[in-house]
Amino acid sequence: MDATPSPIKRKRVAALLLAAGRGRRFSAGATEEQAAISKQFHLLAGQPVIRHAALALLPHVDYLQPVGSDPLLPQALAGLDVLSPVPGGAERHDSVRAGLEALAALPTPPDIVLVHDGARPYVPAALITRVLEALKHHEGVIPALPVSDTLKKVKDGIITDTVPRDGLWRAQTPQGFSFPLLYALHTRHRTALTDDAGLLEAAGHPVAIVMGAEDNIKLTVTEDLMRLERAMQSQENQPTPPLLPRVGLGYDVHAFAEGRKLILCGIEIPHEKGLAGHSDADVGIHTLCDAIYGALNEGDIGRHFPPTDEKWRDMDSARFLIHAGELIRSKGGILVNADLTIICERPKIGPHAQAMCARLAELLKVHPSRISVKATTSERLGFTGREEGIAATAAVSVMVPDSGV
Repeated sequence: MDATPSPIKRKRVAALLLAAGRGRRFSAGATEEQAAISKQFHLLAGQPVIRHAALALLPHVDYLQPVGSDPLLPQALAGLDVLSPVPGGAERHDSVRAGLEALAALPTPPDIVLVHDGARPYVPAALITRVLEALKHHEGVIPALPVSDTLKKVKDGIITDTVPRDGLWRAQTPQGFSFPLLYALHTRHRTALTDDAGLLEAAGHPVAIVMGAEDNIKLTVTEDLMRLERAMQSQENQPTPPLLPRVGLGYDVHAFAEGRKLILCGIEIPHEKGLAGHSDADVGIHTLCDAIYGALNEGDIGRHFPPTDEKWRDMDSARFLIHAGELIRSKGGILVNADLTIICERPKIGPHAQAMCARLAELLKVHPSRISVKATTSERLGFTGREEGIAATAAVSVMVPDSGV
């Protein structure tokens, strides 16, 4: 008899958007008018700097927690799906701790937290995806760039030493962490550090690095506003590749098995039997993943999550669909719609179809109107007719940039 899979929930992701700092270096080189406003609220391409940062993070997170007490903060984020701002502290680590405490007080605290500077407005989606992907294997991850310039130590205007640059990296944000770990460390330690990765390092927890982005500039001095304007203008002026439609088809079958829960499209369905498989055997999600991977020319689900790998045993298939959705977004694409058909005599799918659509849409980060789940029988013919298992088919349409190939 197969073991009953333990329920594994989808990891919830939150982001802290730090907006409590005044920016001393920015104010020092600013005009009197510029210095009167914190740097993260200056207009960039017609919008506050911090609003650009929020818009970059929102597609990737379940909660976005702004931290700061400036009266301009609610105005800068007006109309966006963010939590109510909480006041920050005198130092950066105080603000992070305040944000973590607010997230911990939520009815469902997150599993993962990204910590991002509100003064970094230009964050490529692929960078955020790299951080989140790496967090599947590490407790802490930061984006960074290798140091390419020669470094000099200077005293009184005279070079005293040349610093070897081998192994030196420039840290960026958003930095990502296990929420329980970062919250526990901030609760126990009040040490002032320049970033949260340093807190993990000091406590003996390894922190991984993923490649950052040159345009992920932190607004530090007034000249950075011009650099950011040029970066955004350059992006806007680049010819946008046309989006082309791609269609993918999926088909999957799982046999019934005793002693297992029946999970279909991410929903547990009351039934006397479940489905046999290496993971939780969610035939609906597996079919949908195959359709998405096919549309993207990315093989099938077995290529990304091999059934020979023990780490996927009894795995919640929601994780597979989240990956498929992230793959669409990482290619600059969008899911137009998905149409799923479940083939079985029993259980009846109709009473659960709406909940299934909502769950699949949640995992794919799209509106439920883009997801269709329906069912049919095989008129008592074949293995589904004999109630030996369940089959499913899926068709998806995605729009992805034309590669020109």
